[in-house]
Amino acid sequence: MLAPEPAAPGSLYAKRKSVFPKAVDGHFRRLKWAWMTVTLAIYYVTPWLRWDRGPYSPDQAVLIDLAHRRFYMFGIEIWPHEFYFVAGLLIMAGIGLFLLTSAVGRAWCGYSCPQTVWTDLFQHIDRLIDGDRNAQMRLQNAPWTARKIARRALKWSIYLLIGFWTGGAWILYFADAPTLVRDFWSGHAAPVAYAAAGVLTATTFVLGGFLREQVCIYMCPWPRIQSAMLDENSLTVTYKDWRGEPRGSVKQARQAATPLGDCVDCDQCVAVCPTGIDIREGPQIGCITCALCIDACDKVMTQLGRAPRLIDYATLQGCEREKAGGPKESVRKALLRPRTLVYFGVWCAIGLALLFALGTREHLDISVAKDRNPPFMVLSDGSVRNAFNVKLRNMESRPRALEVALSGLPRATMWSDDMARAAAARELRRTVAADQSETVRVYVIAPAGTGAQDFAFTVRALDRERGRDTHTTHFDAPGDAQ
Repeated sequence: MLAPEPAAPGSLYAKRKSVFPKAVDGHFRRLKWAWMTVTLAIYYVTPWLRWDRGPYSPDQAVLIDLAHRRFYMFGIEIWPHEFYFVAGLLIMAGIGLFLLTSAVGRAWCGYSCPQTVWTDLFQHIDRLIDGDRNAQMRLQNAPWTARKIARRALKWSIYLLIGFWTGGAWILYFADAPTLVRDFWSGHAAPVAYAAAGVLTATTFVLGGFLREQVCIYMCPWPRIQSAMLDENSLTVTYKDWRGEPRGSVKQARQAATPLGDCVDCDQCVAVCPTGIDIREGPQIGCITCALCIDACDKVMTQLGRAPRLIDYATLQGCEREKAGGPKESVRKALLRPRTLVYFGVWCAIGLALLFALGTREHLDISVAKDRNPPFMVLSDGSVRNAFNVKLRNMESRPRALEVALSGLPRATMWSDDMARAAAARELRRTVAADQSETVRVYVIAPAGTGAQDFAFTVRALDRERGRDTHTTHFDAPGDAQ
């Protein structure tokens, strides 16, 4: 007889429980207010800042000019072949994130992550329209009346407006802001501008307005990665269970036969959490280290006349020491340790290297591409000719007179397509327009008997700012092993 099939396992799906964070005041909440204001101001205002670069360059302070392949940031201009500057900044950002995480946990997630910033902004809109936590919960459970529909419509309209301004601000980084705004509303902007604004409007509206903490818990990979960067000396938001346990209300504490801990089980730490977790259950993937639970708990402890910081920024080692009756670990000691100092040192070294490269770079560049088919030509008089495409880059916001000269290759001369061979010389001059590149077809001729060898093209500016650059290449001749 066959055994009965086992019952199907229960579903692993759990319906989302809506999170309604309670308003709280305190040191960390005020810090979040200030940092949210700064980050949003930077994002929305930066495209409108002006920077005078002269008559030949755009005057937008920060501009990613894809059409002309330039990146402008105030007085800095990055060309496509200088992408290593951008790569260096991205590496600095990564190492800075490692440094921040190893020092103070997921403080990036709690204060600076765009998902956190816009979610926090939308939660303040919720409180403005629907009221605080209890009022929001009542409205959530209430039937759909005309009043509820009106509140939802108003709130979601504000969400949509914020999302639109967010998407609109993003596209302003890629074109002149006043011009793009005028073209956008008149219908003359590029289709990609409308598409990008629409996508970012939708993602801001959905992710910040509705998904919220689910993005942090389920969609973002950073909570999984950060565990490799934390150790027993990292500062994280921690519930001091040896102080708080066993829990009990004030009334229960009076009636208990044995003393209870400081935690009165008021659940205020849970009520203010933007991801809805209970910090008293220990480290969790949902904790974004915003520290609002510290503000809520400190307020309760102060009202009860008990010592604050039952929930605190602390390290695992510091907690063990404090639990054993030792002194509280200083924040400075937790931050200034070998791991964070190494991260900081590497971060500073990369930054200084980029600044040095930026400060010493010439605003002039030459690159040479040699013809390979044929590699050389032997003329009737026995002289040997090679052809090259010489690219001159003027990285100044004004036209520049440049001189290209041969370095090495004795007795060789050169001429370009717009010159007669009779005018061949060791130097030729070109004027290159502002922020432009010019490719010159150059023919180099050497006397009969000249062997294959390396030589260089050197370009120098003839204006008072000077500047020079050199590119070494190869001259092919009969008998060249290459």
